[in-house]
Amino acid sequence: MASSEFIDPAKLDLDDQVVAINRITKVVKGGRRMRFAALVIVGDRKGHVGFGTGKAQEVPEAIRKAQAAAEKNLITVPIVGTTIPHEVIGVYGGGKIMLKPAVEGSGVAAGGAVRNVMDLAGVADVTSKRLGSNTPVNVVRATFEGLKQLKNAEEVAKLRGVSVDHLAE
Repeated sequence: MASSEFIDPAKLDLDDQVVAINRITKVVKGGRRMRFAALVIVGDRKGHVGFGTGKAQEVPEAIRKAQAAAEKNLITVPIVGTTIPHEVIGVYGGGKIMLKPAVEGSGVAAGGAVRNVMDLAGVADVTSKRLGSNTPVNVVRATFEGLKQLKNAEEVAKLRGVSVDHLAE
C-alpha cells in the first residue's frame, strides 16, 4: 500500500513540475484583487511523489508555497518492474481516475496531470482513464487517492495471512 507516513524530503532528490496556475479574483470595494493559485507535483522518479497547492499575490511565491506543501505530502508508490501492481480507481470529489498496469515498453498512456504524477513517481508503463471532472486539482487528488490504494504482493499476502507463493496459485 502507498504509505502515508512521513518521508523526509531532504533525503530525496526531488524534481518538481508545475501542473496549473490559476488567477483568482476577489472583488472588493476598490476594485478587483488578483491572486494566484499554483498546483505543483514533486517526485524522485523512484516511487516517491507528492502534490501541493499554494496561493499568493505573485506567481513565484505561489509556486514556492505549493512546492513546500508538496514536500510535506509525499507518499510511497509500490512499483512492480516499471508499472503499478494492479488496477485501481481513485475518486476525489467529482474527479475519478482509473489506473491500469501496462506491459513494459508501452509508456504512460495518460493525459495532463496524471502523466506528470506518473512520471515523477517513476511509473514508466501505465494506462489511465479520466472519468468525471477534468479540473487539474481534482484529477491530481483522485490520482493520489488511487495510488494510496495500491498494494504489492507481500502486503496482500500479509493481510490475508498466506504466503506470497500461495497468492500466485
